Amino acid sequence: MTATKGAAPTVDELRARGGLRGRLAFFGPAIVAAIAYVDPGNFATNFSAGAEFGYLLLWVIVGANLLAMLIQTLSAKLGLATGRNLPEMCRERFPRPVTRVMWVQAELVAIATDLAEVIGGAIALHLLFGIPLLTGGVITGIVAFALLALQGKGYRPFELAIAGLFAVILLGFLSTVLRIGIDTGDAVAGLVPRFEGTDSLLLATGILGATVMPHVIYLHSALTNTRIPATSVSDRRFLLRYQQLDVLVGMGLAGLINASMLLISAALFFGSDVPATDTLEGVHAGLARVLDQPAAFAFALALLASGFASSGVGTYAGQVVMQGFIRRRIPLLLRRLLTITPALVVLGVGWDPTRALVLSQVVLSFGIPFALVPLVLLTRRRDVMAELVNRRITTVVAGLAAAVIIGLNAFLIYRTVAGG
Repeated sequence: MTATKGAAPTVDELRARGGLRGRLAFFGPAIVAAIAYVDPGNFATNFSAGAEFGYLLLWVIVGANLLAMLIQTLSAKLGLATGRNLPEMCRERFPRPVTRVMWVQAELVAIATDLAEVIGGAIALHLLFGIPLLTGGVITGIVAFALLALQGKGYRPFELAIAGLFAVILLGFLSTVLRIGIDTGDAVAGLVPRFEGTDSLLLATGILGATVMPHVIYLHSALTNTRIPATSVSDRRFLLRYQQLDVLVGMGLAGLINASMLLISAALFFGSDVPATDTLEGVHAGLARVLDQPAAFAFALALLASGFASSGVGTYAGQVVMQGFIRRRIPLLLRRLLTITPALVVLGVGWDPTRALVLSQVVLSFGIPFALVPLVLLTRRRDVMAELVNRRITTVVAGLAAAVIIGLNAFLIYRTVAGG
């Protein structure tokens, strides 16, 4: 049997293909979601952590990645179990005033997301080609729009394009980390949870805030809810197993990238006199100074791929949020203009782009409870999830994870507002 033209292939049709091609068809959503975990905000926090504290906070990256695996699995499972995405389920299950507030904050999160990602892409274009930041921001927006246009050809072209950009990021950092001397003993010691003063706690919180992104919690459920139709309980269970593996691979690779950033920074910058390693431009210059120009080029190219891909994914998430919470759609170009404008204003007036990027992470941190708490509440309900409802231990662990993430991000917001 072959799939009807224009219709998504069923589980049976994909399984009938057999071989590697058939198996790979079930993968993709988690790679799209994983882009949010290696966006320009992660570049800033991970390199700062390595330069300031060496390998000390490596355990934070590992821990944040494990939390990401749990959260994204729950979001993917919600889409599979209900056929709806998280914003749609919130609108259906929560009072209307509550969902209106959730929608407003989600739109602010979308703007903050674009701020970080467009700025990251603009900085990368400036580092690679000397393009002015404002022009680079416009180019980043256009590329993101082009990526989203691939959705008109079905889900697979968009997923493959994002996967290609993800591969550029991965290869960019692996090519550098394999060339430098990592202190294995110190790296292993960095896997032991500990802090060295308030500054390390603050930076650890920044790593977590830059890792667990609210918009991609909303998005992942939309990537799985209708991607491959499930017509039976066995289909849903089969798809869930593949989505769990998809998350393991996607988030695992994202964690590898984030760890590579810190390892490179710790090995090359910790204890050195290289200046301004708390900025993306400073990291680029530092790599050229301490290692060589190819390493600096690999960093800038990875940053460019991150800015392009994460901006496209962020705009996709914005569509999901608006359609789910208020059942409204606006032309894609208009939506892109609305969310990209603040980033272009920042670049146009000459504000410090790295500082603006860090502040955008605070806004994203504020949005985490609005996505994470409803996700845990909904996935624990049998009347919502049916046979895919959380096990009790899953709900307990997810609840504790939510409490930790919310508490640390509240601390980050407090320290930022209080001035450090």
